Amino acid sequence: MPVDTLDAITRNDILAIFIFYVVAWGVSRLSRRLAGRVARMRRLHPYARPQRLDTLEELIASLISLVAFVAATIASLAQFVSADTLVWGIGLFSAAFGLSARPLISDFMAGVSFLFEDTFAVGEKVEVVGIEGVIEQVNVRTTWIRGRLGEQYVIPNSEIRIVRNFSRGQFSNASVRVRVSSTHLEAAITALEASAEEAFQALPALLEPWRVIAEETTLGESAELLVVAKAEYGRGADVRPRLMAFIQRKLAIAGVPLKG
Repeated sequence: MPVDTLDAITRNDILAIFIFYVVAWGVSRLSRRLAGRVARMRRLHPYARPQRLDTLEELIASLISLVAFVAATIASLAQFVSADTLVWGIGLFSAAFGLSARPLISDFMAGVSFLFEDTFAVGEKVEVVGIEGVIEQVNVRTTWIRGRLGEQYVIPNSEIRIVRNFSRGQFSNASVRVRVSSTHLEAAITALEASAEEAFQALPALLEPWRVIAEETTLGESAELLVVAKAEYGRGADVRPRLMAFIQRKLAIAGVPLKG
């Protein structure tokens, strides 16, 4: 084969490889737009929340980018080897890569599983692997969390096994403990039970009238009652002081002193 022909083939191969990777780069740049269209197809998930759609968009975009560059690499290799050799080489490489890069593959598989599960979404407050913060980004390999002090954590997806999601609760606990003298126990229970419906009407954040229970099983000079109250999610800390003031006022009207 003449040298000029060999040089021409080499130049053509290099040009083809360049084009493959330029196309992959272009697909990667468009991946967010493509992912957005796929993630928002109503027939796939008609009732998905906006946070869930943002998470799906992140995952699908990173998956499209990965597939594009893998395809560009395979197409580049096909310029130099036959199809049979390429298939054999890919199989051998996959086996070797699978043994040497198990953590990376585990991260990828866990990230792909997030496409089908709704464990958490971008913008939600969670606790994973002992880290508490807000989800900022989710891709097929890592999850990015912004900590309470502003620090950023990048967590491999394979390490996310137990998720504590603060944004998925149905209610917040606003319960209050009340300690009274044993001689005023019956009066306290009567006053609290009679005030449950009134408190529910007076405090809009309460989801239902409270219940009065006693956790202690022994009776001494004093007794502790637990006023079990459920507030709208995220408003427990706001409701509890008003609830305490309401309870104290009702017990005072009933002539029941509180014990410290």
